[in-house]
Amino acid sequence: MMNTFEYAGMDTLLAGSFRAAIYCRLSKDDDLDGTSASIENQRDMLEKFCQKQGWEVTAVYQDDGFTGLNMERPDLKRMLKAIERKQVNLVITKDLSRLGRNYLQTGQLIEDFFPRNGVRYIAMNDGIDTMRDNNDIAPFKNILNEMYSKDISKKVHSSYVLKAQKGQFTGCIAPFGYKKDPEDKNHLLIDGETAPAVRQIFGWALEGRGPNYIRRRLEQQKIPCPTWWNRKRGHRNIRTKWEKKDPENGRYVWDFSVIKEILMNPVYTGAIASQKTEYRFKIGTIRDKKPEDWIVVEGTHEPLVDKKDFAIVQEKLKSRQRPGKSGEINLFAGLIKCGECGKALTIRTTHEKFPKRIFSCKTYNAYGKQHCTQHRVEFDTLYSLVLNKIRECAAAALTDSEAVAGRLTDTCHARQKDQREAMERTLAKDEERIEMLEKMVLRLYEDMVAGRITEANFNLLLEKTQKEQAELKAKVEEGRKRLADEIRLAVDARQWVESIQEYRDITVLDASILNRLMKEIVVHETIDSDKTRHISIEIHFNLKPIPEVEQVTG
Repeated sequence: MMNTFEYAGMDTLLAGSFRAAIYCRLSKDDDLDGTSASIENQRDMLEKFCQKQGWEVTAVYQDDGFTGLNMERPDLKRMLKAIERKQVNLVITKDLSRLGRNYLQTGQLIEDFFPRNGVRYIAMNDGIDTMRDNNDIAPFKNILNEMYSKDISKKVHSSYVLKAQKGQFTGCIAPFGYKKDPEDKNHLLIDGETAPAVRQIFGWALEGRGPNYIRRRLEQQKIPCPTWWNRKRGHRNIRTKWEKKDPENGRYVWDFSVIKEILMNPVYTGAIASQKTEYRFKIGTIRDKKPEDWIVVEGTHEPLVDKKDFAIVQEKLKSRQRPGKSGEINLFAGLIKCGECGKALTIRTTHEKFPKRIFSCKTYNAYGKQHCTQHRVEFDTLYSLVLNKIRECAAAALTDSEAVAGRLTDTCHARQKDQREAMERTLAKDEERIEMLEKMVLRLYEDMVAGRITEANFNLLLEKTQKEQAELKAKVEEGRKRLADEIRLAVDARQWVESIQEYRDITVLDASILNRLMKEIVVHETIDSDKTRHISIEIHFNLKPIPEVEQVTG
């Protein structure tokens, strides 16, 4: 370390001309020695040093809790702007790593930005001073600082992976509905105050209600949002935009995305799912991992939602129910679709002497008969068909459950083979492309570091590549889920038979029953040469339909 007396002489004569900025930084990844590395001690040390040299300290900039691997630090940005405005001509840090740990960006500051703006830079403990010929070591220290940070990053990541494999919770704040175990911060306990809200949210979702409907009901029942609870308990000091606008009632306004995240989080089934993203040193998160690549440990804590109900909710999120113009809820919304164009059948009331509620193809309604046919089905007719089909299947299951399960299993195996092989071919092709794109990202980064492409071009190409990655990832994720569903059908046959038995004597349908039992209702229409219309309706349960009763023609 350079002794302070070496700065005497010329610096004493120039003292009045220096307007010094002290910069301090500390991140959570810095493995430094206690209080000596704290922001307060860095500032005190540097202020005393400047006072001894007779330099005016115009400002102190400090970023507490920010990594040195990038320039996204609030006070660093403020300091650089002050330099550009000529308010500062001397920057001093405790050591070079406080300025940054990215050797490219730190080198650019020392070798380009500071000289171009007439700024002298001193890293006190490293003996670096850009006014003197003692800076040959600086580039090597920059590289060592980055290597050190990379090593720390690997250790932190390994620690998180190990905890994930053990099924330990590693988040800062427990998911809404849970709290951290006081005796084990990596274990979750049910929160008696917030868990009822989670159960209610899933209850509405099982009825086919979407996040927007759930949001309105939460507000009506004056149930505070998670942000309010976190603030109340001292976890975060953040307010939502609704709380800022209306401090009294804003706490009851939930964000759409928060509700959707709750409905999609497997933590509520008693599982911990970790390592969901792919991270690269300095680049950050480059993509989301496929669900099958997550580290998932079941049975880590008490569930709030049954696994079957959770699976049903995931399906229903894709096709949410909405009330019609008159305010009524369409029981079949999200279930009924056109067998020709694949679009939903929408419901409306006819303008007749005795009005009827009918379903018709969405494509036909929007674009006419050139694109699809009407596929008209009366609501009452569909209601009766579905009710009778459920009763029929339940009666068959009660009469001879083993025989029905056997026929169902045989049908599943026969239908799965061709579908599974086709899906596997498509998935293999898409995953091969994703792997190629990942290699492209790494090559692009290497080209930027080597100076073969500019950072602007790197960001442009990276954005394009990541967009394609995201699209392929979503496609593969959906494909993997469909494939897993197909494989699981045969295994779940007997469980399905047991579930259907309780509905033999039902007389009324409701949204909860339909969303629990139905997978989809497909309406086909054929028109003869004499323009006679024939409608056939396929009713599919959440598992494969029982073969001999899967289709009803009307």
